[in-house]
Parts: sequence; structure tokens; C-alpha cells
Amino acid sequence: MVARLRALTQRTLTLLTLSTATAAGAGYLYLNSGPAYPQTTHESRRPPPSWSPPPRAAMIDALKQSTGPKPGEDDDAQFDILVVGGGATGAGVAVDAASRGLRVALVEREDFASGTSSKSTKLVHGGVRYLQKAILELDYEQYKLVREALRERRVFLQTAPYLSHMLPIMLPIYKYWQVPYYWSGCKFYDLLAGKENMESSYLMSKGKALEQFPMLKSDGLVGAVVYYDGQHNDSRMNVALILTAIKAGATVANYCGVTSLHKDPTTGLITGARVKDYIAGGEFDIIINATGPYSDSLLSLSSPTHKPIVRASSGVHIALPSYYAPKGMGLLDPATSDGRVVFFLPWEGGVVAGTTDEPYDMREHIKLQDEKDAYLSGDNILPRESEVQWVMDEVRGYLSGDIKVRRGDVLSAWSGLRPLISSGAVGSTEGLVRSHVVKVDEGGMVTIAGGKWTTYRAMAEEAVDEAIEVCPGLRAKARKCQTQELRLVGSEGWDRNMFIGLIQRYGLHPEVAQHLSSSYGSQAWTLLSSTAQTAALDPHRALSAPYPFTHSEITYALTHEYAQKPLDVLLRRTRLGFVDARAALGALSEVVQVMGDTLGWDTRQRREETKKAEEVLRGMGAGGRIEVGTASSGESWLRIGEVQRRVCALFGFCPALLRPSSTGAATYPRTLFQLGEIEVLREVFGRYARVCGDSGSGSDSKPGFGLGAQDQMRMPVSMIREAVQSVAGLGYAYEGVRESDFRYVLREVGLPDLPEGKGKGRDVDFEEFVEICGDLKDVSIAPAVSKKGVQRRRIPVEKSGGGV
Repeated sequence: MVARLRALTQRTLTLLTLSTATAAGAGYLYLNSGPAYPQTTHESRRPPPSWSPPPRAAMIDALKQSTGPKPGEDDDAQFDILVVGGGATGAGVAVDAASRGLRVALVEREDFASGTSSKSTKLVHGGVRYLQKAILELDYEQYKLVREALRERRVFLQTAPYLSHMLPIMLPIYKYWQVPYYWSGCKFYDLLAGKENMESSYLMSKGKALEQFPMLKSDGLVGAVVYYDGQHNDSRMNVALILTAIKAGATVANYCGVTSLHKDPTTGLITGARVKDYIAGGEFDIIINATGPYSDSLLSLSSPTHKPIVRASSGVHIALPSYYAPKGMGLLDPATSDGRVVFFLPWEGGVVAGTTDEPYDMREHIKLQDEKDAYLSGDNILPRESEVQWVMDEVRGYLSGDIKVRRGDVLSAWSGLRPLISSGAVGSTEGLVRSHVVKVDEGGMVTIAGGKWTTYRAMAEEAVDEAIEVCPGLRAKARKCQTQELRLVGSEGWDRNMFIGLIQRYGLHPEVAQHLSSSYGSQAWTLLSSTAQTAALDPHRALSAPYPFTHSEITYALTHEYAQKPLDVLLRRTRLGFVDARAALGALSEVVQVMGDTLGWDTRQRREETKKAEEVLRGMGAGGRIEVGTASSGESWLRIGEVQRRVCALFGFCPALLRPSSTGAATYPRTLFQLGEIEVLREVFGRYARVCGDSGSGSDSKPGFGLGAQDQMRMPVSMIREAVQSVAGLGYAYEGVRESDFRYVLREVGLPDLPEGKGKGRDVDFEEFVEICGDLKDVSIAPAVSKKGVQRRRIPVEKSGGGV
């Protein structure tokens, strides 16, 4: 008996010891989870040593000198590696190779990150949906992708801490059986991350979920699971990679495209490339190809019999105002109407929703420059309206019923192409794995294709390793990979409190200081010191209120970040075009003026650059037109609210007395009404309305009735369709209204779509009719050209901040 007790006591003590050790280890891992933020120091209060990259002209000269040394001269001018493509992967390859001590050149046909790398979901993540596929479909490739991405996620956040951060993402649950399903899935996601895990996922009650995310639909809500991933500023990250490569010794040039490859006639190996535009041609040892969804075009130059390895998939995102989601919490819709997932994420002061996953045939959209140069510009890949509507419909399904999701609230929309590795089959791209492939062709060209933003560093390391293997002469030169610890330009001397130093030294608004700190890191000191403030002009004034982007960023983008086109500034150096395309269109004329003065553009070139940028911004959802050297709207196109204020100031009237002449104007801040459209709506309303209490007076009502009569006129709900069709028949843009849009609008304003005479409250007054028409324009397609082919200029009604 004593022996049994002794044995039981020993087992108990052993179990307690193991349990305590396990709990202590788990506690240690928990307390040390999350991204490793830089330590705050006194050095972050003052500017670090200033660094500026060489001007673009010096880069072009260095590339031209690489054509080959003269007899007896050193061959140091030649490059070890030429990288073709300046997106995430190409820039990552340049950083990796240059930091190993190799001489690297990089050329990009357009601007850095002009394609897929600026149009992502802005997440740094392993991919919970890929993990779900891996488990449910027993797909080992998906599992490997998640493991690799989770390892790289923490490295990503450490190497560029000012451009990336941790983000909690809520997964709402509407069925009780899904609680253990999603909770266990998120816990497995944490487990796979291991020591690279950020924060532990946790379960949240219904009340807590609605407290954290009050816009969430509460009907049927059971609770929520919150897990953690990373978020970043994609194009700014791309620019930081380019600058880091330059600082490590790389020679880089945008708007330089490879038109042909040179091969050794005896070995068949590629020895160089001819680069169009600024470079006459050059001889190089080897080429690394990192062109994303455009990989097959360059592979075809090397091998005419090449079979495509990449299938492009279009991913559309939309930007919404900040009131659609809380600032510090994202949302994941795990089961959309067609089985995909949609993210709903706070970003740059607004909200990003997406994404779609549709096959994209690039051959149908290629623009022919000349006989030798066919290409598809990343800026010209614009979203399809059907995809925008699909994202909006999914957003409506997850938000509270008292929130109207309107087309007019879509501030911007964009489409990016994912470079998915082809399986050889045709059809849907949704099931293709987001893995990457490294390929070496018979000419010695190394191609890296596929993958995603999160794994760019690992992809670059693998590609450079392969290049060194292919070219034995590089083995003696190259050091081991340095990029796991290498911090990008802007990270040294930065911490999360650096913006306070910017405020104290330059007197900036806190929001502007935080924006500069989180976009440029410690380079914000260089930006602010490179622009001089005068008594007449503040260079740090807003580029387009209320957004924090400043005029000083235009000049800095030209002198320090190689911007060459207006869209380089509006889309990829600042993110104004992605946050609000209308505001970017309003700022376009000033951007063109600054760039034209700095780069020496004549009037013709300014007009051409304005036209190209305007087309893209309108395709992203801006609408309207802008003329070079004029205000965006013109003096004759005043906002209705401004007219009202001027009349009141002139005659001393109370604004409320002017309500009949501006009915609906002050109610819809994002609805774009055409000139005179309110009066047309008033006239059509008069045709179909009737005076309350006198059913016979409706047919005799005359347009232009007085204030008292207007308050008494009512229109039956059953007549609204016909009335809207009448307005469309007069040339106004209601042709794109879908039946589902009409029902949605009536439901949102509290009017069930029932025949006349059934139910109560079946009539609407003029103000409600204008609200319905405004909502129809907001939730549906609104073409800029009328049925008669006349270009109508729309004016925003009481819209704050940069409207056109």
C-alpha cells in the first residue's frame, strides 16, 4: 500500500512538473509573440544620417557603360546579373543579389510596382483559406505554401516595420456548429506558425463582436473568432526594396524594357539584352527574369517554342469610406455566395474590400507599341463593373441592415493580375495553388514566377541561389543570403514614436506626421528637409483634403524615388488614387504642373500625360474630366450647396427657406447629379404625384408647384419605376439600374416593393423620391455619357474633399 502511494505520488509530481513546464513554455511563447517592434531610442527624435539615391541619369549612364570594356580595360562595368522586372519579386531579387556582393542591374518596362505588386489585398499572411483547402482536399502543396508564408510573415514585418503591422481579423459565426470548426482552424493556423506566431487567436461573444465591429450584421450572429495576420503598404514596400537594392550597389532604371536577348553563337547561352528607350544595348553574363504575370512574354524571346507556364487571374478590390469598418479590426467572409472568401480591411484611413478570382486572357488586352513590342500596361488593367458589383453584394450581406452599401461610396476600384502557375488545364483559376516555380531554360535564363507578396524574400533567395548554380563564376563572388536580417531603407532610426519628433520639429498636423512616418520611415526626415517652406506657400499642405498626402511628396517622388509619370505619384508613391480616385483626379492638374516644371515638359506633353492619367483614374471610378491649367470643375459648375450659401450671404436668407430649390442636394454627399437633373426630377415627380386627400388632383398637377403644394404631393410607390424610366428617357444615366438594385434601394429606404393599394404608407414625397433616385445612381452603374451621346458633366453635391 505504501509502495502504491509512493508510486502514485511520483506520477502525480511528474505530471504536475510537466504541466507546469508546459504552461510556463506556453506563457513564454505567448508573452514573446507578435512582431518585434524596434526599441524606442533618443536617436529616433532627431534625423539619422541623410541618404539620397543617385539620379536616374546616372543610372542610365551606368547601364550604357556595361556594353563591354575596351581591350586592356577592367570589366568592372559589366554586371553579374540583370533582373528583368521591378515588381515585388524582381526588386527582392535585386536586394538579395546586391547584398551578397554581386553587381546587379534591374530594368522595369514601366514603373516599379505598376502591375500586380501595387494592387494586392495589402495582407502579409499565411492564408487561412489555403490552410482550409489543404485540410479539406488533403492538398500537400497548399500546406507547404501556408508553412512557408507563415515563416516569411514575421521576417517581412521585421525588415520593414514602418510599412507593415499586425492586424486582427474577425471571422463572424452565424451557426453554432461553426464555432468549434473555425476556432480549431484558427488554432491550427497559430500552431503552424510556431515561434513565428504573432498573437493567439481567440473566441469572442456576440456582444463583444458587435462592440468591436458595430457595422456587423447582428441577425443570427452567434459569435466570432479573431485571428492575427499582417498588413502592409504594397507599392511603398516595393519602392523601399528598390531603394535598398540601390543602397547595396545595384543599378536600377524604370521605364526600360527588354526587346531582345543576345546569345553566344557557340554555346547558345544568353549573354546580354537590348533594352529599349534609354539604353542602346548591353552585354551581360546572365539574366534573371522576374516579370510576374508577364513571364511568358520574356521566355518567348529566349525560346520561340516556349509553352506558357503562367495563368493570369484577375483580382478586383474596392475602396470604401472609413465608416464602413472600425480602424483596428478587419473582417473575413469565409463563405461567399460562390464559395470564395472576401476580406474587409481598414487601410490608409479607408476600407479595402475584395477580392475576386477570375481567369484573365492577357492576349486580348495587349497593346501593340510597334512590330517588336507588344505589351499589356499594368495601369490599363481596370476592373469590370460586374466584379465591382459582386464585391458590393458580398459586403451588403455581412453589414448591418441600417447601412446602405451604395455604388457612390466606392471611392476607387482596381484590378491586379495574379501570376498563377498553370496546371495546363483551362477554366477557373480559383483552385490553382499560389506557389512559385524557378525555371532555367536552355539559354541559361532563370525565371521565377508565381508566389505572392508575403513570400517574395524566400522566392528571391531561391532564384539567386539558382543563378549562382547556373553560373559557376559567381560562386567565388557571392556571399550567403543576407536578407533575413537586412532592414530596408527607412527602417534604421525609425520607431513608432518618430512622428512626434516630426511634429515638434516641423509643426506638422499629427495625422500628416503619422502618415509620413508610416510611409517613408526615417526617410521622412529627408523628405521634410528637402523642401523649403516660404511665407507664401507651405510645401506640406494637403494635396487633396481631407487626406494626409502633401505637396512635398510630389517633389520628393521625382528627386528621390524615380517617379516619371503622374500616375507614379498618385498611385504608387502616394496612394491617393487607390484611396479615392476622385480626389486623385482633382489633384491631377497640380501634379502635372509640378512634374512638368521639374522635368521640363512642354504644353503638348503635359496635355498627353494628363489625358493618360485621367483615363486610368476614370476607369478606377473617378468619373468626370479635367483640363490642364484649369480648375477641376470650372467656375460655371458650382456645387449646389455653394450656390445656396452664396445666395444666403447675398440676401440674408435662412438656408432652410431655400430647401425647395435644393431638395436632395444636402442629403447625398456622394451622389453625382448632372446639371439641371434636380429640376428634371421635380418635373417628373409632378407628373406622377397627387395631392394628399385628393386622388383626382394628381393627373392635373403641374410642374413647378409652390412650396405648400410640394409638401402635400405624394407619389405611389408603384409608379416609381415608371418615373425613373421617364428620367432615363430624357438622357440621364439610369439605364444601368438592375432590378435587384431597385429592390435593394426600396428595401433600404423602408418601402417594400408591393403593388399600389396594399399595405400602408405606400406613397413618397419629393424628397424621398430624390433620395431613391440618388440611391439608384449610387448602387448601380452610372455611365458618364447619356443616351443621346452628349458628354454630361456631373457635379458632386455637398461632397467634402477633392471632388470633380
